[in-house]
Parts: sequence; C-alpha cells; structure tokens
Amino acid sequence: MSIPIYIIDDEPSILHALQQLLAMEGYQVEVFGDARDALKKLDRDWSGVILSDINMPELDGVAFLREALAVDPEFSVVMLTGHGDISTAVESMRLGAYDFIEKPFSNEHILDVLKRAGEKRALVLENRALKDELDAQTGAGPRLLGNTQKIKALRRLLMQIKDIPADVLIRGETGSGKDLVARFLHYNSHRKNENFVAINCGAIPETMIESELFGFEAGAFTSAQKKRIGKIEHANGGTFFLDEIESMPMALQIKLLRVLEDRRIEPLGSNRHVDLDIRVIAAAKIDLLELVDKGEFREDLFYRLNVINVEIPPLRERKEDISLLFQHFAALASSRFNTDAPRLTNDQLVRLKQHNWPGNIRELRNAAERFVLMGGQTVFDDPTGDEQATHTTLAQKVAQYEKDMLEAALKEYDGRLVDVQHQLGLPRKTLYDKMRKYGLVKDDFKLS
Repeated sequence: MSIPIYIIDDEPSILHALQQLLAMEGYQVEVFGDARDALKKLDRDWSGVILSDINMPELDGVAFLREALAVDPEFSVVMLTGHGDISTAVESMRLGAYDFIEKPFSNEHILDVLKRAGEKRALVLENRALKDELDAQTGAGPRLLGNTQKIKALRRLLMQIKDIPADVLIRGETGSGKDLVARFLHYNSHRKNENFVAINCGAIPETMIESELFGFEAGAFTSAQKKRIGKIEHANGGTFFLDEIESMPMALQIKLLRVLEDRRIEPLGSNRHVDLDIRVIAAAKIDLLELVDKGEFREDLFYRLNVINVEIPPLRERKEDISLLFQHFAALASSRFNTDAPRLTNDQLVRLKQHNWPGNIRELRNAAERFVLMGGQTVFDDPTGDEQATHTTLAQKVAQYEKDMLEAALKEYDGRLVDVQHQLGLPRKTLYDKMRKYGLVKDDFKLS
C-alpha cells in the first residue's frame, strides 16, 4: 500500500523499529522526533495517517493532536501510550483521535489499526472530493458540465484553488471556455459577492487599453473631461480577468507586472495610490512560453501570472461529453427562442462525435442553436472530410462508429437491452460482447 505515515516519537529506538516495520509493509514512512516539525508539513489534503506518542517534550501528543485537528478535524491520528497514560489516551479520543495503542504492542495489532485508519482517511478525502464535485455541478453560478475524467479533474482542481490567494493562468484553445472557468472560480470563491471584471486585451485599441485598466483623473489628457475609475480598481475586492493576455502590448506588460507585485495602482494623471485586494486571472489561447522565447512576452510577467496553471481540455479530448453539452445548449436555445428542441437522431449524434470541433464549446453551442432554429434539418456537415479522420485507420473508424451507435441506442432506450437488440438487429450475446468490448454498462444509461 502507498499510504503515507508520519511517526512522531522522541525515542529514536521506537522510531527506527516502527519505520522498519511499516516500510516493509509498503507504507511511505516519515519520522519526526519533534511534533512541531510534523505540523509544518500537514495540510488539509494530506492523505496519510499520523502515529504519535503522547509523552514528548516541547509539544506533547495531546497538544499536537489539537493543532493537527485545527488544520483538518478529520485527520486519522493514532496515539501511542504507556500504561500510565490511559486516561490521557481516552481524552485524546474525546478530542478526535482515531484510536490509541498501548505500549508494548504487537506488530499485527498496530498494522491492523493503521490499515483501518488509512481506509477512513481515504474515505474522508473521497467523500470530500465528491462533495466538491457535486457543489461544482449544482451550485449557484456558472457550471462546468461533463462526466469525462478530464473535466472531473478540472472541476476538482478549481474547487481546490478557488479560495487560494494566488493569481491563476488559464490555457485553452479558442472557444474552450476560458471565460467560463474564470467565472466559475470567482462565483465559487469567497469573493463571489464582489465584482467580476473582465477585459479582452485583444479587443481594445492599444491607445485606449492603459486608461481602461488604470483609469484617469480629469484633465489627465486632452479628452479626459472627468475622472474615470479603471477596470482594475473597479474589481477591487473581487476578481480581475484578463482574457487574451498574449495580446497585451509590451509596454503595458511592465505596468501590469508592477500592479501584480505591489497590489496597488496609480490612475493616469494622479499621484495617489489605490491599494488593491484582488485576484487576477489571465487566460491565453497560445503557449506564452513560446512568446517568451520569441521576445514577444515578458518572462517575469509570465512567471508572476503562472502561480497556478489551469489547462482546459479541448472538446475533441472529451467527446463522451458532447451529447450532454449539445442537449444542454439546445435546451437553452429552445427556451430563449420559445420553441421546442428537435430530438437528435442516432446518425446525427454519431456525426457530432465524429466531428473534430476546432471551435470547441463555442462551435458546439452555435451548432445547437442552429439545430433548434432550423428544426434539426441540414445542420451537420458530412464528417468524412474531418481533419481528424485522416489520422485514423479504417479499423479505428469502424470501432468508433460502432461504439457511437451502441451508445446512441442505449441512450435512446434508457438502457433497455431488448429494445437496443431490436433497433440494431443484434443477437443478445453479440450485443453483450460488444458492450463488454467498449466498456458500456446498461445501468449508466438508465433514467435516474
């Protein structure tokens, strides 16, 4: 097993014996003679078990337990106690320790307790991740729809970093949802009641972008008739989103770097400083490091922005989500246009999945809107000329088409295999074999 174990004891002989025992069992073991050193390494996402002695100088076991549980009240902490410390061990259980082990102990007993403590910690973190994912999908504000592993991993990452006071750099292709991810971070964070201010660096003329960002005092330049608050100051307390950061002029990059480092701005024509409490999120559709290498983007600004990096997967890498996303956008369009959304046929669904979607989510949303407006007719191009198709073998194309047809039929009939057999003209055993081949489970397609 790969569970990490922290052992805390001021007796070197006990540390050495326990380290040898647990290392032989496959645990990742780290030992500490001083509980304060172990505390420095703990955070809420740590996945291991703590084995701590009670009687220690400096910081004793009970004091350590209190401080550790202040970091995460659901840590699995097992206390080691001598015969005379039973009352203290019981007190530690009341405070939140997982269990206590009395010295001398047998190897079998301590291994059993640590195994159960590790399983409990794993369950705590799993439930916490599931809750975060559920909150991410059902909470107020923007939602990141999808059930593929890549989009689930993205949601988990965003929920982990939503309140971390660090700037974020989002990387994603055109139309992949960079603005949505930035808004998701804002509206799931403690800043959600403050302003979310977005600016597209590629959409504002170079002559205007500095005054848009920093604002200006009346008389700062010829056309400045009255004072104007800049976008950065307007975002104070909330989130400032810089889209297409790669388009920002080099001269302005220097000023932005100073803002990020000093957390204050000076409006044009003013000597006053405005202190800032903002989170800055920048987004780029190309690799900024390539621009750095070409001398077209400041290296120091890149590393200042890239404290936390978020990569958005392109739609072609999460094709299992296409049906869900398309139906979601079609439902929104039918509501907006006050009309019924046509039902996708199996062939149309297959074509959706075969398309390469160079425009990503934006292209899919537009296709769903056209589908609704045009009654489902002549919406999808023939996918045979798709760029991606030229890079796959005939066997791969056939397998993908077969899997798509099976998924479409299973969805249409809510996992009822008798109806799927009839629709596709397959014997029962052949259908079962093909479902097993493609990892399809009928229960995944049943209506909840």
